[in-house]
Amino acid sequence: MQVQVQADTPKTRQGDTTYYFCSSGCKSQFEAHPEAYLGSRSEPAPASGAKHPTYVCPMHPSIRKPGPGTCPICGMALEPESGGSDGDDAELRSMTWRFWTAVGLALPVVVLAMGDMLLPGHPIAERLGSLLARRLEFALTTLVVFVAGWPLLVRGVQSLARRTPNMFALITLGVGVAYGFSVVSLFVPSFFPEELQHQSEGTPLYFEAAAVIIALVLLGQVMELRARSRAGGAIRALLDLAPKTARLVEDGQERDVPLESIVKGAQIRIRPGEKVPVDGKVLEGRSSVDESMISGESMPIEKQAGAKVASGTVNGTGTLLVEATQVGSETLLARIVEMVSQAQRSRAPIQNLADRVSAWFVPSVLAIGVLAMIAWLLWGPEPRLVYAALALVSVLIIACPCALGLATPMSIMVATGRGAQEGVLFKNAEAIQTLREVDVLVVDKTGTLTLGQPKLDSIVVGEGSTEENVLALAAALERGSEHPLAQAILEAADERSAEVLEAQDFGSVTGKGITGTVGGQRIALGNRALMEAEGLSIEALASEAQAAQEAGATVVFLGQAGALVGALVVRDPVKPESSQAIQALKDLGLRVIMLTGDNERTAKAVAKELGLDEVVADALPEDKLQLVDRLQSEGLKVAMAGDGINDSPALAKADVGIAVGTGTDVAIESADLTLVGGNLEAIGKARILSEETMRNIRQNLVFAFAYNAAGVPLAAGVLYPFTGWLLNPMFAAAAMSLSSVSVIANALRLRSTPKHRPIQHRA
Repeated sequence: MQVQVQADTPKTRQGDTTYYFCSSGCKSQFEAHPEAYLGSRSEPAPASGAKHPTYVCPMHPSIRKPGPGTCPICGMALEPESGGSDGDDAELRSMTWRFWTAVGLALPVVVLAMGDMLLPGHPIAERLGSLLARRLEFALTTLVVFVAGWPLLVRGVQSLARRTPNMFALITLGVGVAYGFSVVSLFVPSFFPEELQHQSEGTPLYFEAAAVIIALVLLGQVMELRARSRAGGAIRALLDLAPKTARLVEDGQERDVPLESIVKGAQIRIRPGEKVPVDGKVLEGRSSVDESMISGESMPIEKQAGAKVASGTVNGTGTLLVEATQVGSETLLARIVEMVSQAQRSRAPIQNLADRVSAWFVPSVLAIGVLAMIAWLLWGPEPRLVYAALALVSVLIIACPCALGLATPMSIMVATGRGAQEGVLFKNAEAIQTLREVDVLVVDKTGTLTLGQPKLDSIVVGEGSTEENVLALAAALERGSEHPLAQAILEAADERSAEVLEAQDFGSVTGKGITGTVGGQRIALGNRALMEAEGLSIEALASEAQAAQEAGATVVFLGQAGALVGALVVRDPVKPESSQAIQALKDLGLRVIMLTGDNERTAKAVAKELGLDEVVADALPEDKLQLVDRLQSEGLKVAMAGDGINDSPALAKADVGIAVGTGTDVAIESADLTLVGGNLEAIGKARILSEETMRNIRQNLVFAFAYNAAGVPLAAGVLYPFTGWLLNPMFAAAAMSLSSVSVIANALRLRSTPKHRPIQHRA
């Protein structure tokens, strides 16, 4: 939520301290100078290509800084506001290096600490427990804590100083107590009672606990940063769609110039196969332009003088002279980039339960430890100071958040692995949590419900002709074309082993079709307009053509030597599994809406075939985004499934974005989960896994807190007056480790999650 400064009032102003409050009414308050939390409110947006863009916290968007850093509230690394403008993975590289450094140094510490357990009674074990080995543990752990784990400690200290305790505060306290206790135990053993001073080993050390905690936390940081880096890849993939240069036509000369130098009104030459660099209007030339990144449809659009073109689209075989009408951030591609970026930032990430409870957990543990220490100082036996210190240390060690920190990431890690086996790739924990709560599934048509590639469906034969003859003549003309309709006809000709004929005098009639000569006879292949231009009547095949068009197909007529000889029906076929998948999703209680950039007639035909009642057609990227936003404003949880670049803003905005694995890289990067095989039936499996994972996480948190609930009072010494027993810090560390083992073992059960358990949709 936005953090707002309140006016000077007795409640918000104390001396020179300004307090900031969350506008949602939560109790969090932030004490600092404005720039420490919010950055400069008047800071202008960074220019395109700026070296240091504004950085924001993905958990707290109100936190804005002019460069990289960490969030003062939750401790997460900040990321560029523009989403992939920077592309710098310095934080990921740093954390990865620190993790492997911690692992390499922590392993020998664990071996040294467990020498007697690994080799009981062996002379080597005695050497491992020698004073030299104990000092080596100290040296290695010091490097782990203060070199590899330094950023974690800094974040923890900052959170405590600002009175906003988070997981890093818990980590800092746990590691600090374990390390500090061990240092005192090693260098000042006389501080402890004689019963803790073993003859061969001396007082107990917990260096291995501190080292292992740092290594595990760094592993979690690496996993998180990798996931966030992939999310930013969606923006970078979109940006790569625009060419870096444009061919400027000026004063009769043509030259390639940087795209940034193009201004409105400039004339640009777009050659065959090139990407359109700006939004503009065609002045000269004719060509077909692939606009699938806008509409999601595979059919290229014919362009001639007066037509509009959009940045990022791909020119076909012709040459166009275009006048720039929108440049830079005003282009359609730039607006799509901004929509994806804003939608990604607008989704509230999963609120980690460990962070939510840390606001009271840390103060509670400290309070219990201090109260226990005071009680021992007042009523404990001699030496009271030593027993008081032991009680405080035991409380803080047993409350170390290792299991708490593992509770969620371990379940997520196992769940994502299991999902991969089922053909579902989750990008983040948010998708796993939210998928089980989805009410509405919005599904793109082309490439998701359909194959996304035109196929020859049937051939209508005129009088005196045959299907083989119609297909052979059509294929002869289409061999020189790269149009998707041509590819569909040629593929059908190859599959049916149609006769190979040669065409001559090939010509393209923009917006109508193609012509040529085959065997000395004039051939025309195209739409009704082309047939009329050739003086041919289509009445003989009109009824069949109309029926096919009403069913959502494209009809191409064929004329030969002044006579209509047939028509070819081409359609984008529905995937064989789509109908069954839609029915299964509806059985789960999901409301399914088909959303497409295709025309309404085709969309309704496909919807009827699939048994869908709700259809939104002729939708541009903005329309798809608005539909998702409207559904969310009604209080619904929305999942969006799509495969095209045009779907990416809606995929990013949806509570759960689902990309079909056969789609574009941008759609996959924008989504929260990917269906590798492109089968929508996998969504049902993902729902089951989502429910099981969240149940598993709750169980893990119970395990983590159960040990604390039972162990903290024991560590404080509540049983001492009745039994004379005080928990040794060594057993506190063992209990801490056991809680982690329990969490890991429980998380591994997700590997055997049932595949086909019926799901009860939430009320």
